[in-house]
Amino acid sequence: MEILDVLKGRRSIRNFRPDSVPDSLLAVLFEAVRWAPSGGNIQPWEIVVIRDEGRKKAVRDTLGENNPAWRAVLEAPVLLVLCGRMGVPAEYKGKVETKFGDAWLLFHLGAAAQNLCLAAHALGLGTLMTGFFDHDRVRDILEVPQGYEVVLLVPVGYPAKVPRPPVRRAVEDFVHFERFRDKAEASGSQN
Repeated sequence: MEILDVLKGRRSIRNFRPDSVPDSLLAVLFEAVRWAPSGGNIQPWEIVVIRDEGRKKAVRDTLGENNPAWRAVLEAPVLLVLCGRMGVPAEYKGKVETKFGDAWLLFHLGAAAQNLCLAAHALGLGTLMTGFFDHDRVRDILEVPQGYEVVLLVPVGYPAKVPRPPVRRAVEDFVHFERFRDKAEASGSQN
């Protein structure tokens, strides 16, 4: 599969078949996370794997019923919970290289999650990334220690239904050459 085909073909899957996901495929997903980029190579990610229905339900109950991931969290045969280690800034030669501090953790976990989801798609699996839940309750349910944050839930399984591709912005709407220009300025309008 070509990389752009994988990128364009990945979807947020909200309906899963009940078929179990083999450990061998999960191992590939974990290897994809392992090779995600992180500033200063700090690799701050931790993954909690949940297959137990009772524990999945407890995590699912931290989502509001209007959350579109509500059903997927319970329906998917595997729920991955991505956590991140706090207080480990990306440094280069002993100097912190970003003004974003612990917020930079979201960048690292985002890269790891994207690797995970793209690898899953390439293997015929579906995923859904959701961050809209009660993070502190999930921390308690999973006994995540201090110094770590629960960042993202990723249900994983075989898609029961694959949605149509979403509408995407045109490249020229978000790419700027040499400096940032708003649309009016780019089209030559004077304001």
